[in-house]
Amino acid sequence: MSAPRHPSDTSSTRPGLRERKKLRTRLDIRRATFRLVADQGWDALTVEQIAAEADVSPSTVLRYFPVKEDIVLPDEYDPVLEGALRERPASEPLLESVRAVLTAAMRRSLDEEPDEVLLRTRLMLEVPAVRSRMVQSVNVTSRMLCRVVAERTGRDAGELEVRIFATGLLAAVLETTLYWAERGQRDDLVELVDRMLRTFEGGLGRIEDLDG
Repeated sequence: MSAPRHPSDTSSTRPGLRERKKLRTRLDIRRATFRLVADQGWDALTVEQIAAEADVSPSTVLRYFPVKEDIVLPDEYDPVLEGALRERPASEPLLESVRAVLTAAMRRSLDEEPDEVLLRTRLMLEVPAVRSRMVQSVNVTSRMLCRVVAERTGRDAGELEVRIFATGLLAAVLETTLYWAERGQRDDLVELVDRMLRTFEGGLGRIEDLDG
């Protein structure tokens, strides 16, 4: 993937005013949540507190995030990553495209939102409900990645090999993030992701070379 666009970037594909307002509200709620978690922890945090901190109603919080754990999941980046993958050269090996996009996205997040990244991964490690919700969200991202893999390889998005590749890759990303958190977030996360991709490539090979 090429360096993914941040949701606030301007481009020819920039969403309309209504969508930008919705995205801004989501981000305001998320940032308010992270501020409160940093001050008082996760378990005692209520939707009412989040709403007050974000200056919205509790019903607005629940409309955007049906459960509290959803607030800390960076789901708005899925379309951005999907678009970035599609911008990579069609002749480029798929894992090289994934490496370019994923490492660029991680580096940008660490540069622009370091405190949120650190806190999110700590919550994934320490709060079972957050970790469980993150695992569930992988299924949604996996469907997106399956579409891209299918387009790049000429396969069907529902094929077993495509699903294994997409799901396995995202599970590896999640496991790498947990590994980083377990080690006190001392390592370079981008280097760990690159290391994970080399391991993944060595273990599963190129999906382009798999027999369907």
